[in-house]
Amino acid sequence: MAQQEEWFSTWFDSPYYHILYSNRDDRDARLFMDNLLAYLHPKPQHKILDLACGKGRHSLYLNQLGYDVTGIDLSEKSIAYARQYENERLHFDVHDMREIYKPEAFDFVLNLFTSFGYFESETENVVALKAAAANLKHGGKLVIDFMNTDRTIERLVAHEQKEVQGILFDISRKVEHDFIVKTIRFEDKGRNYCFEERVRALRQENFMEYFSIAKLRLGEVFGDYKLHPFDPEKSERIIFVLKK
Repeated sequence: MAQQEEWFSTWFDSPYYHILYSNRDDRDARLFMDNLLAYLHPKPQHKILDLACGKGRHSLYLNQLGYDVTGIDLSEKSIAYARQYENERLHFDVHDMREIYKPEAFDFVLNLFTSFGYFESETENVVALKAAAANLKHGGKLVIDFMNTDRTIERLVAHEQKEVQGILFDISRKVEHDFIVKTIRFEDKGRNYCFEERVRALRQENFMEYFSIAKLRLGEVFGDYKLHPFDPEKSERIIFVLKK
């Protein structure tokens, strides 16, 4: 796979990605994890895979609550950062989510914070989903946390500027060929940079087709981190709970 040509393999490994998003509030992430754990009822011996974990903020919190967690991500730099927190029940690995990590090794697989739909072809989305399912034990559960695409597009901010750590980021957004595209331009130390984020504009019906192909059974669909039911017009998120 030509990872070096894919936007996420360069942007997520860039220090500027972490600068731009350095002000993210972890309270929402922790609220979501608390509510999700109350719903899923994992046992102390259960193993959790955090799929596309980034720097491991969800993994770290889950581990602090006592769970056995493995975080995997394509970004070598993010995983290198996360590994400083490793212990007997917390591990991190560089891994492409389109490939099976450990067959039938996990009770739960979590794919959080819109870490899906990055690939150019829909086939690769299905490949990634099948790989995620293959990591699950029989009867295990997969959670996919994605944006509510229609609501996101409706509220899309076409252009904004954001200054973080002395760098002025010029950000534009548009919908192009069934992708939501964010273009990020900035100058630092006399050099101009341009990165792009591309996430396929997936809707519930797209996911349902993927789940059918991957032979995953839908258990529940939530619309926010408080786990309220999904409302296509009002919900900020679309959160699927699936069973193998």
